Amino acid sequence: MAALMELTEEFLTYMYGVKGVSQNTEVSYRHDLKMLCNYLGEDADVNSITTLNLQTCIASLSSQKYEASSINRFIAAVRKFFSYCYRLEYIAANPALPIKTLKVPKKMPRFLFPAETDELCNQPVKKPLLWEKRDKALLECFYSTGCRVGEMASLKLSNIAPDMKSAVVLGKGSKERRVFFEKDAVKAILEYLPERKNRIPAERNVDELFINQAGGPLSVRGIRYIVNRYSGIEGTNHRISPHALRHTFATAMLANGADIRIVQEMLGHESISTTQRYTHVTTAQLIKTYNQAHPHGGTE
Repeated sequence: MAALMELTEEFLTYMYGVKGVSQNTEVSYRHDLKMLCNYLGEDADVNSITTLNLQTCIASLSSQKYEASSINRFIAAVRKFFSYCYRLEYIAANPALPIKTLKVPKKMPRFLFPAETDELCNQPVKKPLLWEKRDKALLECFYSTGCRVGEMASLKLSNIAPDMKSAVVLGKGSKERRVFFEKDAVKAILEYLPERKNRIPAERNVDELFINQAGGPLSVRGIRYIVNRYSGIEGTNHRISPHALRHTFATAMLANGADIRIVQEMLGHESISTTQRYTHVTTAQLIKTYNQAHPHGGTE
């Protein structure tokens, strides 16, 4: 007998330690497989778990009003887990194979228009809620690079080019890519660096570009908090997430004529279909702008 929880821990160790998935991915797998363990029992024999058991668990999540995207993430984790168990011969058959993902309604990625982005990036100067120069540099870097929040948290000073115009970041699947800093981002970084140097205790060696006020690396949670403060009621009162700034970068690049393959590379997308959703955003914005600007645009 192979207990579900025991194999879950083995699987997570394998995915993080051997396959090199990101910490965020490992946390997601852990969260979703914990829900499976809670439903079926931590001591459940994996060899006795059936497709019906999994379908019933998914139905339970649906009845609890989980969004389709969250359920599909759960299904993906379960599929990966049982594929691992089958490959290592812990189970005789894979019960997750017949499980189908749910249809998810397509949503336009949330993003900011240029004027809104400028307003957000200037908030640390207008309303220094936390650490003015660091926060200005952080927001400018998000808009300039299109980085994920985890990539921004792990961005190393040693990985920034000598001219400060680009850097190498470690993305999903431990894949490196180069991102670029435009002039406003470069200016903000250069103004922040002297204060960063003074904030780090002499005995510490911190390579992360963005640090907290105690002189340690700024966490993903810390970055979310900063963006939340400046986009919340104290700032622009147009609350957004760091990921919306990634969407903003992609939308702005495509709207200004960048080749979709180049944008795909800059974002670190494996599939161009992931990048193509931003073309729908820019098309929708063109239609909206036309209807607002053309004398007959709003008429039938």
